[in-house]
This record gives sequence, C-alpha cells and structure tokens, in this order.
Amino acid sequence: MNLRGIVAVSGRPGLFKLVGQNKAGYVLESLDAQKLKIVASVSTTKLASLEDITIYGEDEELKLINVLANIDQAKANIPDSKADGGTLKKFFLEVAAGHDQEKVYTSDMKKILNWYQILKDLPLFTEAAPGEQEEQAGVKVEDKVDVKPKAAPKAKPSNAKAPTAKTSAPAKKANMTSKKGV
Repeated sequence: MNLRGIVAVSGRPGLFKLVGQNKAGYVLESLDAQKLKIVASVSTTKLASLEDITIYGEDEELKLINVLANIDQAKANIPDSKADGGTLKKFFLEVAAGHDQEKVYTSDMKKILNWYQILKDLPLFTEAAPGEQEEQAGVKVEDKVDVKPKAAPKAKPSNAKAPTAKTSAPAKKANMTSKKGV
C-alpha cells in the first residue's frame, strides 16, 4: 500500500493529495469526488501524512497502514462509519488487535473507516510502497545498500594550455593634479 503524499488536513473532512508547494502554502487536491484544489497555509494548517499516523496501542503503537490493510482483508464485515459505537469497537478489536481501548475513541474509528472508504478504490491503495517491493522479494531494507557510481575524471582537451599563475595587471596611475595652496 503506497500512501505517500496522502495527507489529512486539520479542520477539513476527507483526504487530500499533496500536489506541490508554493510560497503561500501547500497545494492540495481533494480525493473526494469533488476534485477540489486548495492552498493550505503553512503557518495555520496542520497536515498529517497517512504514512506517519499511528494508533495508540497497549504495548506499542500500530501503524495506520497496517490497520487499513487489515480492514481491506475483512471486506465482508466492514461496518458503516455511522454504525453505533459498540459495533465499531467490536470491529476494531479484530482489525486493530492490541489498540488501547481507552485512548482510541469511536470518533477515531469512524474517521479511519471514512478514510478507508475514500482510499479503497484508488490505485495507490493497491500498489506497493517504496521499500515494500524489496521486502516482498526477500531483500531486507536494512541490507539494501545505495551505491552511486563514481563520476569518471574529466579528460583535458589536447589543445588546452597548462594553467599559468595569475599576475595582477599593473595598476593604472591615477591622474592626480595637485593644487598648491596659496
């Protein structure tokens, strides 16, 4: 699942794709059916990347990406985001096993289900994130070494002159006229 560039904006419902940035703020495109473009001010708007969002856990925090993948696997049993709190809590015990039941509210569960409904039909939801492809192929991300080829030394043209030391040009004499005081 590749959620790179997908953000949640504080104070706005739905999800947005980060298109770019200009001096006024971030340029965002709504993932809803509206395809609305907005500019979110850098100083007043908080953006949260879905890749970085975690859910409170009893032992350790749970990544939202993993919870969304679990929701996708339970396609037949997904409740509506407007379902009652008991149904949502029961469902989240299955898809987010080990979440902290005191800190994760039903409003959070509803928001995650709404996000899933927006993301489920997008192609980026089914494509692998960078780094996942290597893990699926049996290569650990830690083992992957980024080796950049060294640049070949630049060859000097055959007609090039040997460098010479710079000499300063003789200073021009200033045309000074002296006035004799009388």
